[in-house]
Order: sequence, then C-alpha cells, then structure tokens
Amino acid sequence: MITTICRKFHFNAAHRLHNTHWTDEKNQDVFGKCNNPNYHGHNYELIVKVTGEIDPDTGYVMDIKALKEIVRQVVTERFDHRNLNLDLPEFTTLNPTAENIAGVIYTLLKPQIQNKLTIILYETERNFVEYSGE
Repeated sequence: MITTICRKFHFNAAHRLHNTHWTDEKNQDVFGKCNNPNYHGHNYELIVKVTGEIDPDTGYVMDIKALKEIVRQVVTERFDHRNLNLDLPEFTTLNPTAENIAGVIYTLLKPQIQNKLTIILYETERNFVEYSGE
C-alpha cells in the first residue's frame, strides 16, 4: 500500500533576487521589490512529503520523529533567521527564488530519505512551489 506522510515546518529568512549578468534596471524590471539591495524576508512554510510502502512491522512509511529530526538538522537550523544570499554557500551564484530554494532543500534532504520525496515551499500565503526531483 503506497502512502504519503507529510510534515510541516517553518523558517524565516531574507533574500534578494538578483541576476549579476543583468543591469540594475533589468533586475528591477524583472524582480521589482524583491530586488531590494537591502534584502527582504519571508516567513517560509515548508511541507515535506515522503511516499512509499507501509512497513508491515511498524505501520510507518517513515518514522515522523526521524523525519522531524532530519529536517531540523539539515534545513531548519541552516536556513532559519539567515540571509540566504550571504549565509548559505548554495546561493553564492544561485538566485534564491522559491523554486531554487525548494530544489536546494530537496538536494540536502534526499540522501537521508530512501522513499520518494516531495518538497512544498510556501513563500507567502498564496505563492508556493512544489519539487519532487523530476
């Protein structure tokens, strides 16, 4: 029986959307206020979904406590109250859009999760992305 478990997490982070190959004018036109040179922040909501067979011995797809600890160590401690552009090496040259943040989170988590992994990242209440490594 294939089942998906989900766990919600939260972190706050600042970023600036900016392409160094573009002029300031083009960056402003494309990214608007998200291109603020002094950065801006979001209260991110992260949903981690793990899909797989239910283990007949435990009744789990994955121990949710283990998932909580992996995400805390790999994502929350690393991203929370950080400036993504300045504090995380993954975003030295990668623009920290919601799409790219979700991809980075997936890449950080996937080595520790055997089953199918999906990342849903809410940047705002209405804007979110979903990434499953495909």
